[in-house]
Amino acid sequence: MPIVAQSTETTDWVSRFADEVIEESERRASGAAKSVATAPVVVVASGLSPSGPIHLGNLREVMTPHLVADEIRRRGYTVRHLISWDDYDRYRKVPAGVPGVDDSWAEHIGKPLTSVPAPKGSAYPNWAEHFKAAMVKALAELGVEYEGISQTEQYTSGVYREQVLFAMKHRGDIDAILDQYRTKKTPAKKQQGQKPVDEAELEAAEGSGAAAEDDGSSGSAGYFPYKPYCGRCEKDLTTVTAYDDDTTELSYTCTACGHFETVRLSEFNRGKLVWKVDWPMRWAYEGVVFEPSGVDHSSPGSSFQVGGQIVGIFGGKQPIGPMYAFVGISGMAKMSSSKGGVPTPADALQIMEPQLLRWLYARRRPNQSFKIAFDQEIQRLYDEWDKLAAKVADGAVLPADAAAYARAVGTAAGDLPRTPRPMPYRTLASVADITAGAEDQTLRILSELDPENPLTSLDEVRPRLDKAETWINTQVPAEERTVVRDEPDTDLLKSLDDQGRESLRLVLEGLDSNWSLDGLTHLVYGVPKVQAGFSADATPKELPPEIKVAQRTFFALLYHLLVGRDTGPRLPTLLLAVGQDRVRKLLGA
Repeated sequence: MPIVAQSTETTDWVSRFADEVIEESERRASGAAKSVATAPVVVVASGLSPSGPIHLGNLREVMTPHLVADEIRRRGYTVRHLISWDDYDRYRKVPAGVPGVDDSWAEHIGKPLTSVPAPKGSAYPNWAEHFKAAMVKALAELGVEYEGISQTEQYTSGVYREQVLFAMKHRGDIDAILDQYRTKKTPAKKQQGQKPVDEAELEAAEGSGAAAEDDGSSGSAGYFPYKPYCGRCEKDLTTVTAYDDDTTELSYTCTACGHFETVRLSEFNRGKLVWKVDWPMRWAYEGVVFEPSGVDHSSPGSSFQVGGQIVGIFGGKQPIGPMYAFVGISGMAKMSSSKGGVPTPADALQIMEPQLLRWLYARRRPNQSFKIAFDQEIQRLYDEWDKLAAKVADGAVLPADAAAYARAVGTAAGDLPRTPRPMPYRTLASVADITAGAEDQTLRILSELDPENPLTSLDEVRPRLDKAETWINTQVPAEERTVVRDEPDTDLLKSLDDQGRESLRLVLEGLDSNWSLDGLTHLVYGVPKVQAGFSADATPKELPPEIKVAQRTFFALLYHLLVGRDTGPRLPTLLLAVGQDRVRKLLGA
C-alpha cells in the first residue's frame, strides 16, 4: 500500500501543498514508497540574491517552502530545504540608501557579488556576505531549517562543470526554446536607448530574489547560454566569440576592458550559466520538487515558464511552483531591494516576536498579498494574535486557524522560545513610552496591572517587552510620544464647570479601590454613566447613545490634564504609569 500523503484532516494551504509534494516526490521515485522510512528524500528550494538588503518580500520565497517542508517533516518524512544564495550573480547597480556605500561602487558593476567590496565599516569580506549575514541570523530566529548553497562555491569549484558543458553542447536546443518567447531578435550590438529583451522582468526579478541576467550571449558566433567573467577586470561584460564542443575551447572578448582570452571550458571555473538556463539546470541537478516563484516569474515568457521547458533538456522536471504575491508595509507599494530603506526580516524581528511574523506568512495563501505593520497597526495585529492564542487554549478555534497558529509557534523540531507571560503589546508599548525604558518604573507599573497575580520580574514579559520598547523608540514619531505633564494645567482646571469638576472628583475617589488595569477600566468608563444617572455596571445596550459622546469628552479632559493632548495611551494604562500621587496632583486634588 502506498503512503497516505494526507493528514487526518486537510486544514490549510500548507497541508494541501504538502499532500501534492509528497505525491509528486513518490511519483518521480518510480512509484509509491511502501512506508515513510523508505520514501524518497523530498527536496524543496528557495533562491535569494544578496544584491542588497534582503527584504520582507524576499522572505516569502523562503517561508512558503519552509512551511510546506515543516509539515512534511511533521509527517515523518526526510526533507531537504535548499536555499541557493545567488552570490555569483553580477552586481547590477548601486542600491540607494545603503550606509557605507557611495557612487564609487559603480566601478564594480558587472562583477560577481562575492567580488564586490562590502560597505565601509562592514565586518564581512564582500558584498554578498554582508547582506547574507542579517538574513542568516533572522532565519535562525524564525526557526527555519535549511541547507545553504553558495552559487559562487558551486561554480568556482567546478561542481556544475558537467552541466555547463552539457548546456553548451545543447545550446541550439536551448536557443530554440528561448526564441519562442523573444519579442524581438537580440542583435549582436544594442542600439542606443534600446532595452534588451526581458529588461522589465530582470528589474522585477531583483525584487523576487532572482538572478538578473538576459537569456544568453548572442553574437556573430551564435548563441551561448554561458557567460564568462573576465580574467582581467572580473566583469561579465563579455561575448563568446568561439567554442569547440570537442576540445571545449572557448574564446571571449570583454567589452569593458578589451581583454581577449581562450580557455578550456572543461577546466575553467570563472563564469556561469545565464539565469534562464541556470535555474532549470539546478532543478534537475538537485531534484527539486517544490519551489515557489514571485509574480514576476509567472508571466508568459518568464523565467519559470521558460524553465519548465529547458529543464527537460537536463533530464529533469519542473517543480510544483505556486506563484506568491507581494508583501507590503503598512500601505507602501511593493518592495524592491534595488532601493535602500526597505524593511528586512531583521527589522521586523526588532519589533515583533518570531511567532507573529511566522503567523503573518502562514495564515495567507501564497497568492494572497498582505501587509506587515510597522505603524500603529502592529498593536491591532498583536491583539488579533493574542485572541487567537486564547481561542486555541479554549479549543474554540476553526481548524485552519488552529493550523496557522501551530505553524507559527513552532516547527517539527519543537516550539520556538516565547514570552512566558504575554501581556498585551499595546500595554507594554504604552508603558515603555511613558517610562522611557526605566526598568524600575516599568516593573512597578506592570506589577500593578493585576494585583492578584503581580509581575515579579521583567523577564516574564520578555522578549515581547523589548520588541514593544524598540517599536516605540524607532517607529513612533517624536511628536506622537507621550510626555506626562510636570505641573497641573491650572487654567484648564479653573475653567471646568460643575460637571467637569464632579467627574474628576469621582475619579479621585475611586483610585484607591480600583488601582488595577481592570479596576481603572471600570472606573473611567463608569464615571460618565454615573453622572448620567446610570449604574457604573450598565452595559452598552442599557445606555443611550449620548453616553458614548460623554465618555469621549471625559477621556479628552483626562488626556489634556495628564499629557496635554486629546489622545494618548489607553487611560487605565496611563493612570497606572503616572502613579496615584502624580495623578492626584495633575487632576487637581
